[in-house]
Amino acid sequence: MLQLQFLGAAQEVTGSCYLLRAGGKTVLVECGLIQGAFEDEARNRKPFPFDAAALDAVVLSHSHLDHSGRLPLLAKAGYSGPIYTQHASADLCRILLKDSGYLNEKEVEWENRKRQRKRQPLLEPLYTLAEAEAVMDQFVPLDYDVETEILPGVQIRFRDAGHILGSSVVEMWLSDNGVTRTLVFSGDLGHRGAPILKDPALIKAADLVLMESTYGDRDHRSWDETWSELEEVLLNARHDKGIVMIPAFAVGRTQELLYAFNLNYDKWQLERWSVFLDSPMAIEATEAYVHHRNLYNRETQALQQKNGNPFMLPNLHLSRTAEDSMGINRIRSGAIVIAGSGMCTGGRIKHHFKHNIWRENCHVLIVGFQARGTLGRQLVDGAEEISLWGETVAVAAKVHTIGGFSAHADRDGLLAWYGHFDGHPPIALVHGEAAAIAPLAEQIRALGAHKVFTPAPGDTLDLVHMKPA
Repeated sequence: MLQLQFLGAAQEVTGSCYLLRAGGKTVLVECGLIQGAFEDEARNRKPFPFDAAALDAVVLSHSHLDHSGRLPLLAKAGYSGPIYTQHASADLCRILLKDSGYLNEKEVEWENRKRQRKRQPLLEPLYTLAEAEAVMDQFVPLDYDVETEILPGVQIRFRDAGHILGSSVVEMWLSDNGVTRTLVFSGDLGHRGAPILKDPALIKAADLVLMESTYGDRDHRSWDETWSELEEVLLNARHDKGIVMIPAFAVGRTQELLYAFNLNYDKWQLERWSVFLDSPMAIEATEAYVHHRNLYNRETQALQQKNGNPFMLPNLHLSRTAEDSMGINRIRSGAIVIAGSGMCTGGRIKHHFKHNIWRENCHVLIVGFQARGTLGRQLVDGAEEISLWGETVAVAAKVHTIGGFSAHADRDGLLAWYGHFDGHPPIALVHGEAAAIAPLAEQIRALGAHKVFTPAPGDTLDLVHMKPA
């Protein structure tokens, strides 16, 4: 039997999870958190639709929580086997999963204090810091471009996906009863020409391509336009004498921003600002980026050799403690604050919103994808009011969406990456909302692909005959 079942990120962006059955073995590819509205995130507490203890291996494309965030839950459910990922991805998972476990505990602790006063049943955290730390013992880091047999009849190879540090396109070779199939999982594909990392690796051979489609319905602005737009926002914000708040993912987006600030420090008059990196997790992630500088593209390696750390600025302040963060809220002008979370669903950015988003002279820069149901998506959609800890707060700050800063490939990038495969192999489109998948599927058919699957949650593909099971 050779089968692939779609258990997450099918017709949606978060919660990546795919189950492979090959030669009597079962392999889970990705085990991501479902993110978004409260009812979406509540699905994380549902039991896995498979026996976790019976899994033979887990393969992880990269560290973002929508791909890795349920791994501690998988271990709690009985999985004790290996988790294969790239070396830098393993380092970042240690940071992200620990932070996730810590936040789970704190959020439940805060909620339970309210429940106790109301004599309501108490909640348990999704998983704890200790459980997040424990699952790291199961990680098996691998290098890029090395073919590894992880099970009899199952071989894998990680290729650079250019999305975040350590992100991988996963090639898999599956064999059963004399039948062999080559599967290529795109993971999250990087935006071509992005700073710091290399462009996604191009692959020729596949019997099935599993490709993300986050931006399958649109193209990003060019990098030159993105830099110009960012420069204009910063200059206007300086004129308004307020502060700039940037919700940013701790891994990837934060480092791209710091790199851009370093590269354009004089041109963008950044010496006139105080720049705060207000996220302990982002600080740790940036240190991991410095450690794995062998993964930089040529331009970043050259900058590193010339100027040293490409993420350091003369006026950069690292806010590690809660006291450091609270001190920023006393500043009324001249501060650029980069803080998590990237979709504004938690973290320190919400505290900065509470103190500043109602001020007309302040600015909010949205520089990443905002899933449905998140506070960030509300701001992108033009909300005039938001709710912060039960309090309604007016949105008077100017909200700017700088779409070109995405770490994901756009429509043209996705089509170009798929176009390098020989023979237009069958493709399944995942990790995208329906509105993005449908037009991308049509364009892939126009390229000559005869089998374009758009699976729904729970759908299964027969990999022998390459048709729905």
